[in-house]
Amino acid sequence: MSNIVNEEVEKYIRETLQDKEGLLKELEVYAAEYNVPIVHKEVSDLLKVLLKVQKPKSILEVGCAIGYSSILFSTATQGKVKIITVERNETMIERAKENFKKSGFEENITLLEGDAEELLKSVEGSFDMIFLDAAKGQYQLFYDLVIDKLKVGGLLISDNILYKGMIADDSLVMRRKKTIVKRMRNYLDYICNCDYLSTSLIPIGDGVALSYKEKERTEK
Repeated sequence: MSNIVNEEVEKYIRETLQDKEGLLKELEVYAAEYNVPIVHKEVSDLLKVLLKVQKPKSILEVGCAIGYSSILFSTATQGKVKIITVERNETMIERAKENFKKSGFEENITLLEGDAEELLKSVEGSFDMIFLDAAKGQYQLFYDLVIDKLKVGGLLISDNILYKGMIADDSLVMRRKKTIVKRMRNYLDYICNCDYLSTSLIPIGDGVALSYKEKERTEK
């Protein structure tokens, strides 16, 4: 139970959506068994629809884990997208590399290994879509490093923004998570109120923010 929607609704949605096949299904089973964070089933289907609408040619992903989202992006676009993804955990990196080879999309995906804060500074070029799915307390930091790399008309997707409901309800906040919750609330307040983004907050999975870039930002 995610505390985002009631358990019956969540169960119904996940049972109604089609199951993945092949490697994506294998990765879902692996993630469940080893407690690896990947996007929720209903979020993965939302991402597939967004990819078909947006038709991005380039994606920057912050937080690779075992490579599930990168492979999902590649599958949904039939390999017509170039992806740069960032991961610091060595175990995840090795697993992701293996999965990229299995997927057949290895040539489309560039995996940068190390600390995202340092690596993102050196990423060059511009992107049609940016996907934030890394340390939740660092979203504003990552945002400031990547938003100018997002093209006007591009889409920023921030996952897990309701953080098991804690962002919306103080009664759910665990003491050791207070700093993360405060930072995420500040992040959401910013992306919902800055004049160069149009943002929607969607209560599915663990919460998703969709931000359309209307124009370049002027303040830094």
